[in-house]
Amino acid sequence: MPTTPHSLPRRRLLTGSASALAAAGLASFHQGALAQAAAPAAKPLPGYAGWKKADAVIVHSSTTIETKRSAFGTSVITPTDQLYVRNNLPSPPESIVADRDAWEVQIEGVKQPRRISVRELKTLGLETVTMVLQCSGNGRGFFPSKPSGTPWTVGAAGCVVWSGVPVRDVVKALGGVADGMKYMTGTGGEVLPPGIDPKSVIVERSVPAEALQDALLAWEMNGEPIPLAHGGPLRLIVPGYTGVNNIKYIKQLAFTAQESDAKIMSHGYRISPPGSKGDPSQPSVQEMSVKSWINSPLPEDGPQAAGVVQIHGVAFGGMHAVKGVEVSIDGGKTWKAARLVGPDMGKYAWRQFVLQAQLPKGTHVLASRATDMQGNVQPETRGENQSGYNNTSWADHAVTVTVA
Repeated sequence: MPTTPHSLPRRRLLTGSASALAAAGLASFHQGALAQAAAPAAKPLPGYAGWKKADAVIVHSSTTIETKRSAFGTSVITPTDQLYVRNNLPSPPESIVADRDAWEVQIEGVKQPRRISVRELKTLGLETVTMVLQCSGNGRGFFPSKPSGTPWTVGAAGCVVWSGVPVRDVVKALGGVADGMKYMTGTGGEVLPPGIDPKSVIVERSVPAEALQDALLAWEMNGEPIPLAHGGPLRLIVPGYTGVNNIKYIKQLAFTAQESDAKIMSHGYRISPPGSKGDPSQPSVQEMSVKSWINSPLPEDGPQAAGVVQIHGVAFGGMHAVKGVEVSIDGGKTWKAARLVGPDMGKYAWRQFVLQAQLPKGTHVLASRATDMQGNVQPETRGENQSGYNNTSWADHAVTVTVA
């Protein structure tokens, strides 16, 4: 079965690249970020993602593809052919999506554990959720410390519609969660390199067991079978949690008393102080928090004409809905309330926002700051950490534009 998806209606792409991204008020870093993002290698799309829209993405490597900031447009849903890709291991062979309904997942830590095929999962329940899928390292490219890893700016994120069976329905059909199980642990079906300890490379992550209430075992994405590049034929979807916890090619879903001891869980994706290594005592990268950024106008659009401009972007709350967004045209000195536009697709989706502003001639630092329904406000500064995770700084995500 071919994996090339026919995505939702295409957006008109803005000209230029998503390169000139700046940190407001940090002149030296502003220049560094520009230099870093301005000249990405013109790498070809890898074969498993060859159907992606080449002029809408930046190929960092065979397993990391970023959506250009200018490609997000003004609609809520991110088209599949523009959505970012982040794989911790090479994708499995395309043969696994030849008969999608035959794929099986082992369910453990329930009172009646067993293997279930996608075909049978489709008889147990159905739900659809729209949610922000975001790599834990989105915004890493703005860290002056230049952490190792892909220097994502804003494009390791997208808003996606998933359909599948609620995990709670699967658990109910199997007698409920066994006593004493505190975590939901998903294991990916990637082919592991031979001759090494599987736990050192396997993609296996644990989240609190309560996350099962909104989680899905999903087989459909944006109205079509999930492409191999995004975890088809079956992916664990945990709304509100960073991408690494949404396990691709899921082959086992277990409710466990302890977190996984796989390296990617015990030492990887930990919020480690600068200069240190990850370990189990440090916070794990799991729930997302409130964040926003501006998608237009951008520096690469060239000088703007003086006058009225529509400043627009996206905002999301992670675990909570967005309450509102403010926009500044002077680097955060003053703020005005923006207007939320488009459909509200649920608390896990992002909202488009817009502020109509009068921009006179000169240089303007445009920033956005979101607030969620719990009153949490997007912070000005990033949380410094060794790996460049969870950057929600509005200053880092600001853009500097020139008005002629």
